Amino acid sequence: MSTETTETPHTPVSPPPAGPREWLGLAVLALPTLLLAMDATVLYLAVPHLSVALRPSGGELLWIADIYGFMIAGFLITMGTLGDRIGRRKLLMIGAAAFAAASALAAYATSPGMLIAARALLGVAGATLMPSTLALITNMFRDPRQRGTAIGVWATCFSAGVALGPVLGGVLLQTFWWGSVFLLGVPVMLLLLVAAPVLLPEYREPRAGRLDPASVVLSLTAVLPVVYGIKELAAGGPALLPVVLLAAGPVFGVLFVRRQFGLADPLLDVTLFRNRSFSAALGIQLFSITAMGGVYLLITQYTQLVEGLSPLTAGLWLLPAAGALVVASTLTPALARKVPAAYVIGASLAISAVGYLILTQVDGAGGLPILVAGFVVVYLGISPMFVLGTDLIVGSAPPEKAGSAAAMSETSTELGVSLGVAVLGSVGTAVYRDRMTGAVPAEVPAPEAGSARESLPDALAVVEGLPGRLHDLLLEPARAAFTDGLNVVSGISALLVAALAVLAVVLLPRTRPDRS
Repeated sequence: MSTETTETPHTPVSPPPAGPREWLGLAVLALPTLLLAMDATVLYLAVPHLSVALRPSGGELLWIADIYGFMIAGFLITMGTLGDRIGRRKLLMIGAAAFAAASALAAYATSPGMLIAARALLGVAGATLMPSTLALITNMFRDPRQRGTAIGVWATCFSAGVALGPVLGGVLLQTFWWGSVFLLGVPVMLLLLVAAPVLLPEYREPRAGRLDPASVVLSLTAVLPVVYGIKELAAGGPALLPVVLLAAGPVFGVLFVRRQFGLADPLLDVTLFRNRSFSAALGIQLFSITAMGGVYLLITQYTQLVEGLSPLTAGLWLLPAAGALVVASTLTPALARKVPAAYVIGASLAISAVGYLILTQVDGAGGLPILVAGFVVVYLGISPMFVLGTDLIVGSAPPEKAGSAAAMSETSTELGVSLGVAVLGSVGTAVYRDRMTGAVPAEVPAPEAGSARESLPDALAVVEGLPGRLHDLLLEPARAAFTDGLNVVSGISALLVAALAVLAVVLLPRTRPDRS
């Protein structure tokens, strides 16, 4: 039976150490973390299969991949603050039930529109899970060193989900239909619903006021128009509507911030941004995840569409990189006790930049060993940033603001992945289309030639209906064009992450947790 506790914002005594119940509760909180990591990776593997089954257009396919992360990013601020008001465990359980139902809906989608809608619902439900998880960890583990270890375990579970996702997804895709990958969420969420009331205490902010509907609307209109504008510009080039939307997002963002300053109980405590550690860690996390999200999308497609691997084999080839992520996540908390966070994060991002540079050397079919080696180095370097960045973000806020801080951390992660897919994925597509201009054999009929120039999946669909000679003449340049896109995106990511490494050393704390 759980007991509800209230929090005192400022206490002069040392925080009590966590006991066995808290560590068992951490195991429960690992469940949604594992699930969300697996859900992200298995979708990428399923893209070629659902493309055949549902025949989505290029725009619909991007929305299938992006809408989940965009809805999470849009609703995280609301859900993080809602958990502070109604109870973080209660919100976690509501989200778990909704996520299980939306997972089943996605699994049995019969059209691209239905799948996009189901993914949108998954995003709203997912927005309740991660801030609740991180906020509960922050409240359960008040000692800074124990909190750092707990967040390291949390990040390791996320890494394990990344590792398991491709393998489990590959097994499911090789045995069942594409929708089976979404059913992974159902038993995991049911287990969480059973265990949470027993092992997780309830936390809520006793002085929290009512949720401000206008702030909720402003938070959504600050994020979603920008996202949509970026996608439309990337897909169709300059146009009036996306430009207007891109300009509207920051305007609504300013209105949102101004409203928060005028509220007694703001939806988001914007004063958190006055803390340099919080702001710097948040920005570095956002853009480093942006780099990784775009490259990951292209890597998973490369393994199947260029190398011709089955989903299971592709998942196994990606396993070493996920293993590097797990190892680095496990070792980071101990390293951070000896070396200041600024230097650990700066060095790890520099390592990640080297990995991206290795990926620029991947060539056509036969480049798989280089791709795997580069991806291992990328993941080895990105993990310490993720662990320590999250700890800096949530640790910079007082316990009663843990929901807001956790929501901002997760917003940066989800928005980073989605922006990487939208922006860097569009760069890869633009490179592909440029390389394919003039590369399609003249004998290919005009409609099929136009389709082949759009994307590699389209080219693969076209070659199925062509004679053997034209099959090879079209397929070889299409795969080379896609690989060129991967190389260019990897180069951009290397430059971005190298710049972030410098900013980490300059802006992040140079003291160890036990000396701060």
